[in-house]
Parts: sequence; C-alpha cells; structure tokens
Amino acid sequence: MAKNQSLIRISSQIAAALSGASALALAAASPALAQDAPAARDGLDEITVTAQRREENQQEVPISVTTMPEERLAAILAGAEDIRALATRVPGLYAESSNGRIAPRFYIRGLGNTDFDLAASQPVSIIMDDVVMENVTLKSFPLFDIAAVEVLRGPQGTLFGRNTPAGIVKFDTAKPTEETEGYLSGVYGRLGTAKVEGAVGGPLTDDLGYRVSVLYQSRNKWIDNGGVIQNGNDAREDAYGDFEDVAGRIQLAWTPGEVLSTLLNFHVRDLDATSELFRANIFTAGSNDLNGNFDRGTVWYDGGAGNRQHYTTYGGSANIALDFGGAVLTSITAYETANGSGRGDIDGGSGAGFLPNGSFPGFIPFPSDTLDSVDDLDQFTQEVRLASDYDGAFNWQTGFFYFDSDLTITTNPFFVAPSTVRHDNQSWAVFAQGSLDLTDRITFTGGVRYTEDDKDFTAIASPVPVADVSVSDEKISWDAALTLKATDGINLYARVARGFRAPTIQGRDVAFFGQPTTATSETIQSYEAGVKTELFDNRMRFNATAFYYDANDLQFSAIGGLGNFNQLVNADGEAWGFEADMEWLVSENFLLTGGVSYNDTEITEPGLAVAPCGGGCTVTDPIDGLGNAIIDGNPFPQAPKWTWNVTARVSMPVGGAGNEMYLFTDWAGQGKTNLFLYESAEFFTSGNVEGGARLGYLFNDGKVDVALFARNILDAENVKGAIDFNNLTGFVNEPRIWGVSASLKF
Repeated sequence: MAKNQSLIRISSQIAAALSGASALALAAASPALAQDAPAARDGLDEITVTAQRREENQQEVPISVTTMPEERLAAILAGAEDIRALATRVPGLYAESSNGRIAPRFYIRGLGNTDFDLAASQPVSIIMDDVVMENVTLKSFPLFDIAAVEVLRGPQGTLFGRNTPAGIVKFDTAKPTEETEGYLSGVYGRLGTAKVEGAVGGPLTDDLGYRVSVLYQSRNKWIDNGGVIQNGNDAREDAYGDFEDVAGRIQLAWTPGEVLSTLLNFHVRDLDATSELFRANIFTAGSNDLNGNFDRGTVWYDGGAGNRQHYTTYGGSANIALDFGGAVLTSITAYETANGSGRGDIDGGSGAGFLPNGSFPGFIPFPSDTLDSVDDLDQFTQEVRLASDYDGAFNWQTGFFYFDSDLTITTNPFFVAPSTVRHDNQSWAVFAQGSLDLTDRITFTGGVRYTEDDKDFTAIASPVPVADVSVSDEKISWDAALTLKATDGINLYARVARGFRAPTIQGRDVAFFGQPTTATSETIQSYEAGVKTELFDNRMRFNATAFYYDANDLQFSAIGGLGNFNQLVNADGEAWGFEADMEWLVSENFLLTGGVSYNDTEITEPGLAVAPCGGGCTVTDPIDGLGNAIIDGNPFPQAPKWTWNVTARVSMPVGGAGNEMYLFTDWAGQGKTNLFLYESAEFFTSGNVEGGARLGYLFNDGKVDVALFARNILDAENVKGAIDFNNLTGFVNEPRIWGVSASLKF
C-alpha cells in the first residue's frame, strides 16, 4: 500500500521497519480521500498525531503522547492476540481482563477500574475513528487495518469528553485512497492459531473511494479438563482455550469538490470463544508464586458449561466536513450496538469442601458458576465541531457533543433466579479550545468543556425488591499549556489539566441479594512538564514527562471478599511519576527503541476500609474492629509501579532494492502490581516479562514479507488477575505461540 509504506520511512533499507513506540503513525483528521504523505527526510520521519483533533507534529504537541507504528502493532498481534497485547508496550499503559477477549480494562499512569461488570465505567477512553467506545464490550473490537495508534496520557476532557481523567487510547483505521492498493497477510502457528487479514481500496469514481477490510483469527481447543470429582465424568482432552473472531469494515469516502467531504464507516464483529479460565488455589498461603496446582494446559471444572462466550457487535458512523475557507465544520454521527453472553466456572475447580467427595485442587468452600449477558446495548453519539484553518498565530475550535446509551444486562448465578437490570445514560457537552503563538518560540494552548451527565438504573427482574436509582452531575473540565521551542530540536512544555469521570451506578450485587451502589463524580487535577527532542541529526528522538495528579472521589470497586461483593467506593488519591520513550536509528540497518514509566500511586482516604479476601489469603493491611482491611496508603489496584519496553531491528540488504533479511525482537515488563484494594502476601505480581521475535525476508521491493515469529517466546507464566472471594484463584497470560507469517502489499 503506497500510503501505508509512507507511514514509516526510516531509510530506504528499512522501509518496513518494525519500530518502537515513537515511530511515525499517520492519523487523518479529515474524512477526505487520503493523500500521499510528504517526502521522507533524513533520519527519522516526522510523526503526525491528532491528539488535539488536528494534524500536528508530535514533538510540538503539549501532551504526553506516544504512537505505535503499523508494523510494530502487526508484530505484537501476530499470534492472534487481542487488544490487551498493548499492555506495557507503551510507557504508562496497562490492560487486563477477567472476561477473556471481551471487556478489557485499561489503565494509564496507574489509574483505571478493576470492575469486571459489563456496565462498568472506566477512566481511560477508547476512541476508534473519532468515535468513543464507551462500554467495555465495544472497547474489545479487534485491531486490523490500523493506520495510527496514539496513547494520550493525563486528563483529556476538553476535546474528548467525560470519562477521560486517566487518558485516551486512540485508533485510526486506514482510509480510502486515490490509488488502488491493499494487502493480504496470513499467519499459522502453534495450537492451531490462524490469522488472515486483508484490505483493498481505491477509487470507484473521480470523487468516490472505498476501502474494505476483513479479519479472521482463531485457535483450536488445547486445554484439557482433568476430570470432575462429583459426578465421575471422565477427563476430557482439548476442552477449552479456543476462539474464532471474525470482523469486517467497509468505508466510503465521497469528496465531490473542495468544500464537502464525507466518510461513511460500517463495521461488524462476531466472536465465539472460551471465556477466561480461572484456576483454583494456584497460590499457596503466604506466597504469590504459582504452586503445583497450576498447569497451563489443564483445568479441573465441574461447572461453567464449557466456559463459552459469544458476542456480536456492529456499528456505523458518518463523518462529514464542510470547508468554508478559513473554518471547517465537522459532524460525526455514530451508532454502536452489541449483544452476547459469557459463562464461567468461577471457583476454578471441582466440587466443594462440604460435599462427600470434597474439592480439587485444594479447598473450595462452595461452587460458583455464573453467566453474564449483554441482552441489548445501543450507543448513539453526535459531535459537531467548528475549527479554524490553523494558518495564523491564533487558532481555535469549538463544538457540541451528545451521548446516549441504553444497556440491559442479565446475571445468572444458577443458585437463584437470574436478575436483569437496565442502565440508561445521557450526556451532553459544549467545548472550546484555542492556541496562540505568543512569540516565534512560545505557544499557549487552553481549553474548557462543560458537561452534564445523567444515569438511571432499573431492576427489571431480581431475587429481592430493588428501588430505581438515578445519579447526575455537571462539571467543567479544562486544560492550559505552554510550549517553548528551546532550539530547533528541543521543545519544552508544561501542562495543567482538570478532568472528571461522571457519577456511576453499580448494580451487579442485585443478582446476589444485594442493592445497587453509587459513586459520585471522580475529579483529577493534573500537572506535568516534559521535554521532546530530536538529536544527532534527527537520528534519535527522546521524549520524557514528569507528572503529579491529585484525585478526589476516585471511583474504586471493592470486589470479592467473603461476601462476593462488587461495590463502588469513593476515595481520594494521588500519584506522581514519569514516562520516557526513545527511538534511535543507530545505523541505516539498526533501529533501537525503548520506553519506561514509573507510577507511584497512593490512596489517601483516612480510615477507608474494605472487606478483605474470603479465600484464605494473608492480609498485610491493618484490620479494623469489623474485620475489614484499612487501605489508606495502599497503591491503586492493577497499577504497575514500573513498566518498560525495548525493541530492536537489525536488517541486511539482500539482492535488489528493498530486499532484505531482518531480525526484530520486542520485550516488555512490569514491576510490582497490587491486584486488589487491600494488600496481601498472595495477590500481587512482580517482575512479569514477555518477549517476542520475528525473523523475516522482505523482497519484491519490500512488498512481500515472509517470516518466522514467536510471541511470549519464553512461555512465561505471568499472573494477570485473581478471584479472592472463594479460594486462592488466579488467571494467567497467553501461552507461547510460534509460527510462520506471510504478507503481500499491492
């Protein structure tokens, strides 16, 4: 693809470089037909981002933003991984899920939400083609034919709306182009892992273009059920671990003249997979090390009905821009819908301690088997934005945003009648942002947004009487930044921002004889300062940011405990740290990248106590008179203290122009990460590391790529999360996948 090849031009010898987190990612701000990128410069290419809803040089934007290039994204997704593979691959970004390939949870600078409920709110927004994917099921839409990935750290509430106090992960797909182009790639690997991805696009007429993109990825069942002790069923081989994920996207771009441009987008996904596999008693009391009960290839289940999940999502958007000469009016109308269900053996084992045959592996107090389903999800968004043409010293944009979501969820714990609840959410906002060049080297940027948000909760069916609940709030979010161009290769910036997350209702406890809980709005006051540099004749790019934020009424989820709770609590907190990333073109055939982040998070709510584990863990927090753990001073849950990533690519020219042998490797890890609000000797991780490698041959002027690859090459067994209400249960990362891949660009 001519356009995709222009995204990263490090040198003529590494046109298809699998580069690191700061390589060029092109993000189109207009829905018009994509144009050819500017000619390459010496050394590293300029990175264009749309962090402020317009195309800008990443080095000049007063925001901590990191991009991920197309080819590096393809490398980390080569083993048919889902969106969680981005975790730790960008400084400060983490992701995990206890719902398998559905409902990922994201964290930036240590701030996220561990709530596993399908109605959960998160402080990290996922933006796909300028449309917010608010519900957790929408956030899991698979990544394919992606042109740009941007991770924006810190509050982004001025231009991107509510629920962004932690930051944004922004994806832009490849758009229709003026020339016919496309690609086709295929992967086959261990455990029957298969992946086919492709796209084709170009002009239909002089002013109408199209792009069709498809993805198919799957894996065979490879995890055995070791047998269940209560009913004498025989062990079953290859019972779990499979998935089949199919998705497609059609885009039409119409540009009848210089005034009007329109981009229509329709996308669909169908997922049939094994849901998350919980593993009973894989920790020994007093230790967070995996014990002899853990076997990556075996579980012992007597419930869950196969731990199946099946979801279907589809949606569409219309992005229309009118250029009035001096100002552009943009309208983005979008609709998303989803439905599906997932079931799991939550206790992670077989039997129970009170039954005649006991339980295995280890002591399980009682069986737990739950099905959760999104019966119906409908999301409608409308944004209208008017922006200047950015030709003068003062530039501006202003707009209106409307959000409407209806969500119906059913939870069936099987020991009582299922409950069905409905969540309704309406929100609207007006916003404005401007930037002023105070001098040739100093620019001021500021913005403000006013938001109103209303939520309603209704229990349609429940085992106990439940009253309707409503919450609402109105907030002003804002940001201000100064950028100083110290030299031609060094930019300094400072930014202060205030963001918020709207009030929330948690209704899952209704299914377990409880009542819904609420949390008031979460507000963040953030301060950061950074440096962005291009060094050594543009052969090295180094960016670093230090930050501090003070948070009021953080919306934490008190999950688990002996009562199997899932309740909202508000708590104050604070955090400080830094992130840095580097890209170094050591030679024309050697590219080295790296990134690191440090997050020191702390709950600062005096006397706040939550129920500790109910499964025999060793709580290290003080215990109050009610037996609850006092969590004041603890880190935020699922907030890695450190994350780091390193990539290297070495190539050797072979034959004609564009032909080369190359070796690419990438590694990432995280430091100590507490899994719950309370601290214990068992429920934390430390030193998780994963790596990958790719050995390939590029030929036919770089259009054909044939390679051997491996993901999680050391087959590291890293704990990703835990279940604490029943026993010492956990779940782990993906296994090692190796195989072959081939791709063709045309």
